[in-house]
Amino acid sequence: MANITAAPAETSTLPDITISVRQVFGLDSEMQVPGFSQKTEHVPDVDESYRFDHDTTMAILAGFAYNRRVMIQGYHGTGKSTHIEQVAARLNWPCIRVNLDSHISRIDLIGKDAIVLRDGKQVTEYREGLLPWALQHPTALVFDEYDAGRPDVMFVIQRVLEVEGKLTLLDQNRVIRPHPAFRLFSTSNTVGLGDTTGLYHGTQQINQGQMDRWNIVATLNYLPHDDEVGIVLSKSPTYDNDTGRKTIKAMVSCAELTRAGFINGDISTVMSPRTVITWAENTRIFGDIGFAFRVSFLNKCDELERPVVAEYFQRCFGTDLKDVVGKVQLA
Repeated sequence: MANITAAPAETSTLPDITISVRQVFGLDSEMQVPGFSQKTEHVPDVDESYRFDHDTTMAILAGFAYNRRVMIQGYHGTGKSTHIEQVAARLNWPCIRVNLDSHISRIDLIGKDAIVLRDGKQVTEYREGLLPWALQHPTALVFDEYDAGRPDVMFVIQRVLEVEGKLTLLDQNRVIRPHPAFRLFSTSNTVGLGDTTGLYHGTQQINQGQMDRWNIVATLNYLPHDDEVGIVLSKSPTYDNDTGRKTIKAMVSCAELTRAGFINGDISTVMSPRTVITWAENTRIFGDIGFAFRVSFLNKCDELERPVVAEYFQRCFGTDLKDVVGKVQLA
């Protein structure tokens, strides 16, 4: 996890402009959302080609505008975290992501005593964790893989899920009140119900008391075929011709087969829109769509699943990849 240190005071600690959802996000809504006029170091970069899903975007915007706790649920590779970041980017709202893997502990979130050198002497000094830091700044904090968090971490988070949720630091005899522009989001694969499919090892059930504190839960699915084709073309404009568009459509169709296979439990690795873009770029670099497929996706798959993935490729391109399946090293 990145080490976040106390940053200089923000240019504006409260939102100072109003943004039209219709004009900025292209959605059929009269909603006005607060934002910041100045960009700071923690504001994500804007991806001009990003396509916003209507329902998910409205849920995230409600989180920013009305301080709602928003959870985005969906399959791997649908772009849940990126969606939150791209909304924040257009609002100039600082955004910090934390992946709640098994290595993130209560101490990482809350803080701990550390030995530092001061005036030539070693002294013990309390170092604030990410959660107290974020609570005191105009920041959107995003917990990725929320349903994979450790129990001790989840109970720490539960304290701040209420809109007025204060964080008590017992070691410091401090009570931290959330900044008026602090926002909290999360992404998950299972909506806290645990994994009954075997697709998401390491996830666990979240107690109902905690789930009830998430005010809005939105589901983000994979993009429609034509929308994804448009995104890949915007990222790889050299394909924007008749032949190139046909190639990109076949790539997206292949990716859709991997997602269907993933959902059905046939394979354990899914091709995300980002992987399709990488595949297109590598095809341009190597001039060989089959070789680019192998180095962009096939070699990431379990060796036993590669025949299935090769069949997906063959369906879309009419090229047999059986001769390369099973080879871990490229020639």
